[in-house]
Amino acid sequence: METLLLPFSPRFIVLTICAVVTALLIGIGIVDRKIFDILLVPILIFGALTLLGVRDLLQKSHAVLRNYPIAAHIRFLLEEIRPEMRQYFFESEKDGMPFSRDTRAVVYQRAKMELDKRPFGTQEDVYREGYEWMHHSVSPKAHAEKKFRITIGGPDCKQPYSASVFNISAMSFGALSPNAVRALNAGARKGGFAHDTGEGGVSPYHREMGGDIIWEIGSGYFGCRHLDGTFDPEAFARVAGDAQIKMVELKVSQGAKPGHGGVLPAAKVSEEISKIRGVAMGEDCISPASHRAFSTPVGMMQFIAEMRRLSGDKPTGFKLCIGHPWEFLAICKAMLETGIYPDFIVVDGNEGGTGAAPLEFMDHLGMPMREGVNFVHNALIGINARDRIRIGASGKIATAFDMARAMAIGADYCNSARGFMFSLGCIQSLSCHTDRCPTGVATQDPTRARALYVPLKIDRVHNYHHATLHSLTELIAAAGLEHPQQLRPIHFSQRTSTTRVQSFAQLYPALRPGELLEGTEDPRFSDAWRMARADTFQPAL
Repeated sequence: METLLLPFSPRFIVLTICAVVTALLIGIGIVDRKIFDILLVPILIFGALTLLGVRDLLQKSHAVLRNYPIAAHIRFLLEEIRPEMRQYFFESEKDGMPFSRDTRAVVYQRAKMELDKRPFGTQEDVYREGYEWMHHSVSPKAHAEKKFRITIGGPDCKQPYSASVFNISAMSFGALSPNAVRALNAGARKGGFAHDTGEGGVSPYHREMGGDIIWEIGSGYFGCRHLDGTFDPEAFARVAGDAQIKMVELKVSQGAKPGHGGVLPAAKVSEEISKIRGVAMGEDCISPASHRAFSTPVGMMQFIAEMRRLSGDKPTGFKLCIGHPWEFLAICKAMLETGIYPDFIVVDGNEGGTGAAPLEFMDHLGMPMREGVNFVHNALIGINARDRIRIGASGKIATAFDMARAMAIGADYCNSARGFMFSLGCIQSLSCHTDRCPTGVATQDPTRARALYVPLKIDRVHNYHHATLHSLTELIAAAGLEHPQQLRPIHFSQRTSTTRVQSFAQLYPALRPGELLEGTEDPRFSDAWRMARADTFQPAL
C-alpha cells in the first residue's frame, strides 16, 4: 500500500502532477480536436517536465534528483544564483569576501571621480578584537599635493627607476583580456606609475600603450625561453633592453598559490599565446613549481646578477610569499656570501589573488602579507642591507589605509591587482577561472572582452590611482608627516581584546641593524638563522 501511495508523497508529487496534467490535456485534445491547437503548448511544457522527471528518476549521478524529481532542480537553480542574491540583497557594507562591499564601492567611486565620502559615522565595530587605527597629530601638516615617489635601484644598478608608491601588481595577459591590459597600461602611462606584466610575458597589448612596465619572469620563462623550457639569455636581453621596461622581476612564488605550478592545456594555447610566451603549439604550456635556472640561494643571487647584466643594469629583484623562514634567511646569507643584492623584493601575502588555485593553497599556505613584509624588512636590517633594497607589498591592498599600514611595518611601496581590476569594472563575480567574466576583464572570450571600452577605462584606472594617492596624502598630513616613508609602527595600533590595545611597535618589534650578524636571541629569527645555509634551501638541522 505504501508503495502505491509513493507517487502522491511530497517527494514525487510534482512529477505525478505533471504526468497527470499531460495525460489529461492529451485526452481532452483527442476528444475535442478543435481545441487541440490551443492545448499544444501546455502539453509540450508539461510533457517535457514529465520526461525530465523520468530522466531524474533513472539517472544515478545526483541522489537528490532521484528522490525529488523535477523539484530538486529548483535547488540547483537557487544554488547557482546564491552568490548574486547574497551580494545584491543580503550583504552589509562590511560583508563580502575577499573584498567588502564598502571597499569595492570606494574603488568604483574613485575610479569614476564620484563622491566617495560616508555619512553618519563609521560602521566598524571599533571595540572588536582586531580593529586597527592610525594615529593622528595635534599638529597636522599641510597637504603635500605632490606625487609620492621612490627611487628603486641599488649601487649595482645603472638605470634606477623613479617609481610611484602605488603600482599595478602582476597580472598576465591570458588571465586578463587584451582590452583590460590595454586600459591598465594606458592608465599607468597617464598617471605615471608602473604596470607589472605577470609571468605570461610582454604582450603587444602591454607595448601598444607605452606605459612603464615591470617585466615578471616566472618559472616558465615565458618570452625568454628555449623550446625545452630553459632560460634563454639572448631572448631575455632582447626583450629587457626595451626602454619601456623599467624593471625586471623574478617570480619565486605567488601568495595565492605558493609552491604550485600551473598548466595551460594545449587546446588553450592559441597562436597568439604561443608567440608571446615562446611555447610550441599543440603542447601543454607548463609553469613548473620551481625554477630550473638555479637550485640554491647562491645560484639564485647569481641569476639575479645575470638578469641585471642582461637587462642593461636595470633594477632587478624578486617576488615571493614567505614560507619557511630559514629559506629567506638562506637567501640573505647568499647575499652576504656573493656580494650580490637585489634592487627590490616584492613580498606577496597568502591573501593575494589569482585566477584559480586549489582551496587548500589559497586558504592555508604561505605567510600573510603583513607578517611577510615585516619579516623581510627586519631580516634585511639584521644583515645591514635594508638601505640598498626596496620592499614592495602586495596582497589585498585597495585603499590608502591599506597602503599606509603596509608601509608602516616595512614596505617602501605597494602593488595592487584586484583594486585596479575593480577600477576596470570588475564586480567580484568570482568567475575568473571560468572564462565567463561578466565585465570583460578576466576572459579571453572576444565577445565578452569587447564590453570593456578601453578609452573610458583608461581614465578610470588613472582616476583610481590619483584619488587613492590623494587620500594617502591626507592621511600622511593628518599624522603630521610629509612622506609615507616616514611612517613607523608607532603610528598604528590594534585592539587585541575588548580591553587591551597594542601599538604596532609592540606587535612587530624591530631588529637592531646588524643583529643577525652579531647573533640574535630574537625567537622569530634565532633558530631560522642557525638553520639557514647559503648553499642550499634545505635547513641545517
